[in-house]
Amino acid sequence: MQFAITFRGPPPRPAPVPIAEIARVLRGESGHAGNWRRLDVTDSANPPIGGPRQQPNPMLDGQIAVALGVPRSDVAGLYDEPTFFETSEVRGDFTVGWHGPKGWRVARSMRPPPFTHWHVFTLIAALLTLLALAVPAWFIAQRISRPIRDLAAAAKRARLGVPEPMPGGGPREVRELAQAIEAMQGRILHQAQGRSAMLAAIAHDLGTPLSRIAFWVEQLPEAARERASADIDEMREMLGATVRFVRDDRAGAAHTRLDLGSLIESLADDLGTAGTPVEVATGPRAVVRGDPSALRRLFANLIENAVRYGERARIRWSLEPGWVEAVINDDGPGFDPARTEALFSPFVRGESSRNRATGGTGLGLAIVRSIAEAHGGQVTLENRAEGGGRVRVRLPAE
Repeated sequence: MQFAITFRGPPPRPAPVPIAEIARVLRGESGHAGNWRRLDVTDSANPPIGGPRQQPNPMLDGQIAVALGVPRSDVAGLYDEPTFFETSEVRGDFTVGWHGPKGWRVARSMRPPPFTHWHVFTLIAALLTLLALAVPAWFIAQRISRPIRDLAAAAKRARLGVPEPMPGGGPREVRELAQAIEAMQGRILHQAQGRSAMLAAIAHDLGTPLSRIAFWVEQLPEAARERASADIDEMREMLGATVRFVRDDRAGAAHTRLDLGSLIESLADDLGTAGTPVEVATGPRAVVRGDPSALRRLFANLIENAVRYGERARIRWSLEPGWVEAVINDDGPGFDPARTEALFSPFVRGESSRNRATGGTGLGLAIVRSIAEAHGGQVTLENRAEGGGRVRVRLPAE
């Protein structure tokens, strides 16, 4: 735009019309003898009526009357640009009438076209300038934003217990941010390792007293012995589940390509052989990248939960653009919508919304979500319209 104004000048203004040209047109002479604006001539029985901004100017009326060779009273004009001194031309819009033998002859200045060559040139120059600036601006923006996107992707891949190297390229500020995130990740990893070691030590140390208690329990009467043994088994199960949860939360096994459908069918066969009521609806080939052991544990937990709370489990899978979705249905009481998110927290059990007669450590869904998120997936809980609960597991497809 600045280039156009610099080399082409400001927007064109209408050229002034010489008074001699106005007089010539009013006399009825044909032809256009200059590069000024054309005039529209009409005959009327009444004096001319100008536009809202046009005002009389006796000085210009007198000069036009002289050019016509008629008395001043025979000329009536209206002009939108005032003139306070004698001039040989009229600027701006105007309406001039001459009262001749046949009535009034009125000449009006014609408005110039709204879209001139100057506007065309300026528009083309602006578009070319925009195009010339947009391409390098896009590359500059990509160069600036790419390190930030890489850093965000690395932060998303980071998991507790698994160090994720941060990208080191980009501007100085991005490099400093990456170093700060890497240092923070190291501190969190150190704390997580300490926590895991502490929990493992607690589980190990508690195992010995539990074994001694189990030995002494054998000397109790049969009824009391059975109740005490059940409590000891529950404590051992809780300790084992806690250790498994910590292990899964920080596990860093390599991910490989695998057929999720085959994994689910194999797991269902194993559970079915052990007496677990599970039904599988075979779906399309679904390839994902993940840890086979962790994914088996994920679906085993969901199937066991479905059987525990809903008597049986039905599982199917399907493909969506970029995703594999596995659905596990049960015939239980469903989920309390107000507590679906809380059920994924460690040691939160679902008895308040499901069957109180069932047990569990409250770590099953926490382990499921931990494994799913480690694979870039999601887990959601729903209630089926026909009754029962539904769990959706979405994993990125290969």
